[in-house]
Amino acid sequence: MPGTPTRILLADDHPLFRRGLREVLEAEDDLEVVAEAADGAEALELASREAIDLAVVDLVMPRMTGAQLATALARHRPEVRVIILSSYDGVEHLGEAHRAGVAGYLLKTGVEGEVVAACRAVMRGESVFPDRAESDVKLTPRERQILKLVAEGWSSRRIAEALVISINTVDRHRTNLLAKLGLHDRVELTRYAIRHGLVEP
Repeated sequence: MPGTPTRILLADDHPLFRRGLREVLEAEDDLEVVAEAADGAEALELASREAIDLAVVDLVMPRMTGAQLATALARHRPEVRVIILSSYDGVEHLGEAHRAGVAGYLLKTGVEGEVVAACRAVMRGESVFPDRAESDVKLTPRERQILKLVAEGWSSRRIAEALVISINTVDRHRTNLLAKLGLHDRVELTRYAIRHGLVEP
């Protein structure tokens, strides 16, 4: 691809994994690894002085986790996009990554086949998250009911009146749904509801 290569910071506490990832990324003309770190704190220090566009970081690292690093980067280097690599596909880890504001979340199994495309997608402004983490989520009947109504565009007041509960209870359910599903807003809740057949698109 023409233009300046995307400058990447790698952070992972396993040197062999990091080396393999570097080789995969640097085989591409449009990607360049300019810095490497063995833990989150070192990565943050490097990011403060190196010119980088993208950080590809492990979720679980010494001194500072990938999510904590992403939160710090969002504060100090908001222009840097972050992709988290993880061995865990549970919704709690995905939710943690979402809350940290990362642009992507890849599972380490099969990451070599996906990481190049993910880097390019994230640099285009897209988000990259695995749908498979959603399969771990168990919603209560009430949560499914409220999710359906939210996705259909009902206001909190209208939902509260229909279900004979308080507006605060509706809002609490919606907040819990966002956290539980690792989503950000009503739009993402609606997409989730459509994907899972709770409402018609």
